[in-house]
Amino acid sequence: MDHLDGVLFTDKLVEQEKPRVVFMGTPEFAAGTLREVIDAGYDVVGVVSQPDKPVGRKREVKPTPVKLVAMEHDIPVLQPKRIREDYQDVLDLKPDLIITAAYGQIVPTVILEAPRFGAINVHASLLPKYRGGAPIHQAIIDGEKETGVTIMYMVDRLDAGDMLSKIIVPIEENDTVGTMFEKLADAGARLLLETLPRLFAGELTPEAQVEGEATFAPNISRERERLDFTLPGETLYDQIRGMNPFPSTYTMLGDDRLKVFFATKVKGTGRPGEIIALEADGPVIATGSETALKLIDLQPSGKKRMDGATFMRGIGQSLELGQQVGENA
Repeated sequence: MDHLDGVLFTDKLVEQEKPRVVFMGTPEFAAGTLREVIDAGYDVVGVVSQPDKPVGRKREVKPTPVKLVAMEHDIPVLQPKRIREDYQDVLDLKPDLIITAAYGQIVPTVILEAPRFGAINVHASLLPKYRGGAPIHQAIIDGEKETGVTIMYMVDRLDAGDMLSKIIVPIEENDTVGTMFEKLADAGARLLLETLPRLFAGELTPEAQVEGEATFAPNISRERERLDFTLPGETLYDQIRGMNPFPSTYTMLGDDRLKVFFATKVKGTGRPGEIIALEADGPVIATGSETALKLIDLQPSGKKRMDGATFMRGIGQSLELGQQVGENA
């Protein structure tokens, strides 16, 4: 592949065509990509998104971010509960190309094989690393210094299709899932718009993934949200960043759950889970290494998210040096 302005491609730019495009996606990550495709003038004849679901504390049913973009542009929206069983409406759109980005369901082969230009996916990792539903989370949790976006053909195996293009995006020390979602969404949209003209012209040479280099990023389970302070502070720091803002990590303060959205690394030792300092901007907790964590972005049970200073002026007043946090507190 050639390298162009941070983007890896297989061949030269060609004149853009405008086939019938069906876009499949659900969250904000995909909404930005859809918006860019529409603004670039492509003929998006239909959008497929997950069914609307209740969100927030009031559990109000709201449209998905992708559906909202489609509605703004008067594009028909399909929301099948099980696309493996309810796919005929998608085929009736007669797509020349299907673009997926964080759709949220496994797309059946009958749909993947329908378009003459195939079905491509915008995946938020440098494949074959981090196949699966949580590639951004897992890259940060693993302490990676860079990740990226890959555009590849969809096949009937998880994120295993031949690759068309890639872009590399650095992960900074303080990046979180939230900040990387924004960076990767922007990079993915740019990469897609650079890739589409070459794809339509038939001038891209797909590159097979090396199966022996494949790693996986499964969806985050509830068990993985808990902070285990016997682990090194560096590991916990990456875990916290890799679940901020969702689903978020947590520890226990007495019988109450305390969500932790961010922390800073400081030097300090003690029993893992011990409060070793009470500073104005947050409590400092010992870990399994010489790196302790100052909790500076928290959400106590039943309360709103707050910074460490606000926490210390309230609940923090009841904390004591030597007190334990965690499951066995």
